[in-house]
Order: sequence, then structure tokens, then C-alpha cells
Amino acid sequence: MKNLCILLCFTVLYFNSSAQDTGRKTENFNQNWLFHLGNVNNGQDINIDDANWRKLNLPHDWSIEGEFSKYNPATPEGGALPGGIAWYRKDFLIPNADKNKLVYIGFDGVYQKSDVWINGHHLGFRPNGYISFQYDLSPYLKFDGQKNTIAVKVDNASQPNSRWYSGSGIYRNVWLTTTNSVAINHWGTFVSTPKVNQQLAQVSLKVCVKQNGSVLQHVDLTSRIYNAEGKLIATKTTANVSIKDSLTTVSQNFDVVKPVLWSVDKPYLYKIITKVLNKQAVVDQYETRLGIRYFNFDADKGFSLNGKPMKILGVCDHHDLGSLGAAINYRALERQLQILKAMGCNAIRTSHNPPAPELLDLTDQLGFIVMDEAFDCWQKGKVKYDYHLYFNAWHKRDLEDQVLRDRNHPSVMMWSIGNEIPQQSDTSGFRIARELANIIHNLDTTRPITAANNNPDTRNQIIKSGAVDLVGYNYHHSDLPHFHDRYPGKKFIGTETTSALETRGIYDMPSDSIRRWPTKDAALMNADFTVSAYDNVSADWGSTHEETWKVIKKYDFLSGMFIWTGFDYLGEPTPYRWPARSSYFGIVDLAGFPKDVYYMYQSEWTKTPVLHIFPHWNS
Repeated sequence: MKNLCILLCFTVLYFNSSAQDTGRKTENFNQNWLFHLGNVNNGQDINIDDANWRKLNLPHDWSIEGEFSKYNPATPEGGALPGGIAWYRKDFLIPNADKNKLVYIGFDGVYQKSDVWINGHHLGFRPNGYISFQYDLSPYLKFDGQKNTIAVKVDNASQPNSRWYSGSGIYRNVWLTTTNSVAINHWGTFVSTPKVNQQLAQVSLKVCVKQNGSVLQHVDLTSRIYNAEGKLIATKTTANVSIKDSLTTVSQNFDVVKPVLWSVDKPYLYKIITKVLNKQAVVDQYETRLGIRYFNFDADKGFSLNGKPMKILGVCDHHDLGSLGAAINYRALERQLQILKAMGCNAIRTSHNPPAPELLDLTDQLGFIVMDEAFDCWQKGKVKYDYHLYFNAWHKRDLEDQVLRDRNHPSVMMWSIGNEIPQQSDTSGFRIARELANIIHNLDTTRPITAANNNPDTRNQIIKSGAVDLVGYNYHHSDLPHFHDRYPGKKFIGTETTSALETRGIYDMPSDSIRRWPTKDAALMNADFTVSAYDNVSADWGSTHEETWKVIKKYDFLSGMFIWTGFDYLGEPTPYRWPARSSYFGIVDLAGFPKDVYYMYQSEWTKTPVLHIFPHWNS
């Protein structure tokens, strides 16, 4: 018992010392919030009576708790669930030891139009429901055992504002980060690999150091690269860095000998630990993920990863998790990706918005190529209250924040600046596409840019602008063999394909006739809101699974495809008939059970022997 006590005491001292040495503390801030559905006058007031508010932990989606109704303002297209306005509040203490430090609150995503206050002081407004953001709490905090009150107003009342189910509330994780006055900035590192081969990888790291103050300081910056087994393989120290301005960027370069390359089959990850030292004392420590890989899109040969030709075998997915709603759930998301991986899928398109950070962590770890998409519309909207109302004022900030947050993920290999933008045939599309591309290029030149075009002919102003490195086609599968006739020398990506419709376990004969929706809607949907699973039903703008895959498979220059969709999702019921509440597009249904076509892809996309028997076949 005495030895155990000594061991425990040393363990506590070790961890306290370790935490103190790093200079940075990041805490999950999801616990013990108060919630009120409905508007509250001056809900940010620290003295408001919130005793009867509901107690809950985040992440939280209040819409999924409501009743489905075709009369809800979101409409069935938006999920037929209620929106509204709600408030979240939380009281917390800050230890006196942090009096001279900086304390930030970070939100991974709030849907939507969030206002945040600390102790009655307004910190900011963000209209985009998918973007991550952070606020500095430091000037307004109380110490000496006094409580601090954070208040968040979420306004999802103006609907419809989405063409799919969005959810409502603080539906992603919240973090509290404490740093010293000199620290690495939020999303403050950028790692790239300008030269990679089997023998050597050149690694470039840019570190942005932030100072709260104007006194000239001198710090040392040391970065160490560790392999997946925890072995130190490279070190770089930049000594006597002058820190006077609020932001100072330091560049460091490394050589990694005989690197293990990240791939979809072996997603090998390194990490970089960067320390900021002031007079030998560690004032900050920051971790950056590193995946060493190189890839290329060729106009004739298609896509290659680490010098090996391969097809991008991808799916599009919305962010909801079926009956769990939009609240992020790590295990549920991991399960979805594991199901898709077993099918042979190797790529994800984040349709049509920045994803939860956990998705990109998982795609790094599991081996998926990611098309990271920013917007579903620009200045012209698709529904009355969508992002077009905020595009002019917010697109630059939102896109910059997306790129800064996501650019260190090795799985991210494409940026998409928009999906089926209404301005494809408008000269403003030419101008905005170039502006968005320039915003990305100012922060990252290592990845190509695309846009998902549903009108990909030569009148398309986004393509004409030259802003996109990859010409993205949504559908038009019969045009794909002639892509180079239309765009000689250009590179292709199937940004969205297929749109076939199936219900798991439903078999309507004849199975050998293809039917298109919506021209024969009555013939497609049964009285019980089911659709045949024989892969013989598709939207009139799309195709069956076999129709498009046969084309993509045949031509090397067609670098790959993103099928609409991997999973069924809430909202956008197609074929439409209330009370249908979800799409029929998924290869996998809302509960995570594969439909029959899953096994067609598994037989084509993997080396696994596949035997899947239908209840009927004809001669």
C-alpha cells in the first residue's frame, strides 16, 4: 500500500509538471450547459433567472428532438423538423493561476447565426452554421472564485435555409484553450512536403507565433518529427526569434529519410511537436499532424497517389447521422466510414460545406481522399434564407478559416469552391471563382481547386475563369467519354455522379427496365413509400450505378467519381411524397445497413470475393 501511494503521488506530480511545461491547456467544454428553446430577452444577462432551463451536455441538436411535419418551415426538403431560436448558457470558474494567461473558447460548429457573450460582453456573430471559430475571453474574465457566464444565442428561425436537414444548435464540440501571452496562433502551423520520393521527403513547416503585447521578446522555436511508433526522426531549432509584432511567422525545413508514405491502403501518420521556449522555459507546445504523400492529376492518365495510378472511388455525404440528427458523434461517424471502406470506397466529398473536424481526423487515420467543399451557393441563393444572404460579407472569412483549419490533413487533396452554383452561366461566376481561388492560393498552393458543375458545357463561366484546376462534372455521364473534345488538355473529376434510388429489401419486377424520376414518379414509388432495389431507378439528371461506373471505369482520363450518396440522409426525399422524410440515394440506408448495390461496388472496388444473392433473377 505504501509503494502504491508513492507511485500515485509521483504520477500526479508527473502529469501536473507535464501540463505546466507545455504552456498550453485545451479542455473539452461540452459538459453542464443550460438550454432554453425559444427566444429570451437579454438571455446574455449574467443575472437572468435560468434555474428552470434544461441541463444538458453538448453536442446538441434540438431539431431532431422535435416532431416531423410537412408544415414545419424547413419543409420536407429541409428535413420537416422544427427550427426556431434557442439559448445556451454555462457558468464556470477560471483558476487564479491563469490570471496572466489568454483564455479562448472555440466552437467547431453552431447551426446557425450564433451570437456569443461572456459576462454580458458580446464576442461576435457568425452566420455560417458549418464553420469553426474561436473567441478570446481574456479581457472579460473574473477570478478569485467568481463565476463566469458564457451565453450563446442560436437563430435557426428563418427557414427554409437549407436543401437538406441541417439540425439546430451547438451541434459540434466546444473547447476551452489557455495559453501564455506568447504562443502559437490558432490553426497556426502549416506543414507541406514540397519534394517526396521513396528515399527522401522534404518537409516544410511554417509556424505563426502570436504575442499579446508589443514588448520585444526573443524566443527559440524547436520542432521535432516523430514517426507513428513514437521515434524521434528529425529536429529543427530556430534560435533567437524576435517577437514584437502581434504575429510572426517562422519557417523550418526538415529531411525525412526513407519516409513511410501515407496512402489509402496504409494511412501512416507522423506528428510534429513544436515548442516555444523563452530563456529555456517552455511557454507553448503545439502538435501538427503530418502525412507524407504526393499525388497528381493528369489530363490523360487520371489520378495517381505516390506515383501509382488509381481511381478515386468516392461518395458524397451530408453531415447528419440519420436518427441521431446532426450532433457530432465520433463512433457513429467512424462506423459510417468503416462501412464505406469495406465497400472499397476510398474518397469522401464533404457535401456541401466544411465538415466536423472529427471527419478529417478519421479520414486521415482510415485512409480516405477528401474533397473539402466550402459553399452550396454564392450571391444567388437556392432557398429563401440560405447563405447567399451572407456571402458578400462573410465568404472571405469563412473560406480562410476553413483552409487554415483543414490544410494540414493529408487526406484533403482537393478544395471545392462550390456546388451547382446558380452563377455558372453568369459573368459574376467568372469573377467570384477567381476571387475564391485567390483566397485559397494565399493560404495553400499544394492542392488543386475544383467546383461541382451541373452545367459543365463551354458556356460555364466558372470553368472559363481558369480558377479551377480540375473540371468538375455533376452527372452528364453520357458526355464523359467526350470530355476532351469539349475541354482539350484539361483534367477531370466526377464531383457528383449517379443519383440512383433504392430501398433496401424491395424488389419490383421487371428488374431489367430502367426508369427515371421525376417523369414517371407514380411508377417509381410504391404505396408504402418504397422504391425497387434492383438498380433500375434513377433521377432523370443522373443514372443508375452501373451506367456511370461502366463509363468511369473504362477511361483512364476520368480520374474518379463521387457518388450521390454514400448514406441516405434526412431531408430532400426523392422521389418526393410526404411523409417520406429522407433521400433514397444512399448506397447504405439511414441505419447503416447496405443496400444490394453496395455489393456490386464491393465486387468491383475490392479484391474481396463477393457472393450476394438476390431473391430473384431472370434468364
